[in-house]
Amino acid sequence: MGKLDGYKVDLKGMPSDTVSYRWQVSDDFFSAVQGPEIKQGLLDVALRVKQTSDAYKLEFRLKGEVKVTCDRCLEPMSQPIDALNTLKVVMGDDYADDGDVVTIPEREGIINVAWNIYEFAALEIPMRHVHEECEAAPATCLSGEGSDPRWAELRKLINSKS
Repeated sequence: MGKLDGYKVDLKGMPSDTVSYRWQVSDDFFSAVQGPEIKQGLLDVALRVKQTSDAYKLEFRLKGEVKVTCDRCLEPMSQPIDALNTLKVVMGDDYADDGDVVTIPEREGIINVAWNIYEFAALEIPMRHVHEECEAAPATCLSGEGSDPRWAELRKLINSKS
């Protein structure tokens, strides 16, 4: 059993027209997904699957925070996540993902939503992520005061050259 098998949703075997799932994803999840943006975090994920006449509507609710790297000081920072996303899934002959609609093979009838959870979280991260203190006082942030002892060693090197 793979690390992400717990995120499989059996659409063909749904016991009713609407089914709900809940997960708490943490560092192990992000490590298993191996996505480029998020390596750590803690999110509560609620998924509601509703069967319609021709498709399945998957509604994802993500709430929590992830760790990203500050663009200024390169230190980890928390990024809150609060997202509501919808995915439409249809049955077909082969797997296909055109962005708006995911087609899964009817013979299987199962979709693994782990990557969708990751993508929806990653989409909530702003293009630019900077600590509040780095935004307010970039010189202090970049000087490394109290944050990383390597800065002190670099300052010693710079001062010895002067």
